[in-house]
Amino acid sequence: MAHFDVFNGDADGICALHQLRLARPRQATLITGAKRDIALVKRVQAQPGDSLTVLDISFDTNRAAICALLDRDIHVEYFDHHHAGDLPMNVNLMAHIDTTAQVCTSVLVDRHLQGRHRSWAIAAAFGDNLPRTARDLAQKADMSEEQIEQLCELGESINYNAYGDSVEDLFIAPAALYEAIKPYADPFEFIASEPLLERLASCRDDDLVRAQQITPLIALQYGSVCVLPDEPWARRVRGVFANALAIEEPGHAHAVLSVNPDGNYAVSVRAPLEQPRGADELCRAFPGGNGRVGAAGIDCLDSKRLDQFVAAFARVFGRPMPR
Repeated sequence: MAHFDVFNGDADGICALHQLRLARPRQATLITGAKRDIALVKRVQAQPGDSLTVLDISFDTNRAAICALLDRDIHVEYFDHHHAGDLPMNVNLMAHIDTTAQVCTSVLVDRHLQGRHRSWAIAAAFGDNLPRTARDLAQKADMSEEQIEQLCELGESINYNAYGDSVEDLFIAPAALYEAIKPYADPFEFIASEPLLERLASCRDDDLVRAQQITPLIALQYGSVCVLPDEPWARRVRGVFANALAIEEPGHAHAVLSVNPDGNYAVSVRAPLEQPRGADELCRAFPGGNGRVGAAGIDCLDSKRLDQFVAAFARVFGRPMPR
């Protein structure tokens, strides 16, 4: 019987799988891609009696493919924190889904494993722009400030690598990055041993400098919308730049768009870190939109609907926040 590991190619997906396989090693076929490539379950060529583990991709987006597998007597274990919709009642499905704002998939795996490989969950939380969650976990693990900063750099660098419209935009394919991480139970050994991490961090910093030179399309009392050009660096840095803006102005919402070769836009939205809400609501109102309350995106926003998106952004984030 075969097993498949299906996971998002960002820091959260990679670190979630790594924790799980450190605790429960098994041979598996890996299925992943760039961060926006989330309709992954349909690629699984499973037979009755096979199994798969799915991490950090929307159940709702993969619903038809999952239900087809469940109906063929294929066992599915699912860890995720994105909008899921109604889950099917099926004995073959074991779901660990929590969509609350301060949770990521690696935190769900950390709970499931009772903290056995918590350092990787901390790195993932930093990469997923959940610094408060990451620091809370680090405090429980009695980590020094130097260790916390190292895990922050690790998570942000892994996450940076995932952004792009295709794997070709990335510095290293997510499956290859996971394989590079796989031998290391201790993230600090990975940090000390792998020059790849330093290259990713340097390239991330260079791309952020370019992004910070772009004037926002619109700057509002409650947030900003910024459009980056049709360049590989812009696609790589889109999500990282959105995270940086959110940290810089935690009371504001931010949308960062990059121009696709067809003239349309890929969109990353960050709700205010101080009171996360509404990012998923905004993005799901447009075709190809999905995510969670604190961070969401749209795969391909029609350029003719840019004004409509800005108006929706103003409507969602301009209203008073609940107390």
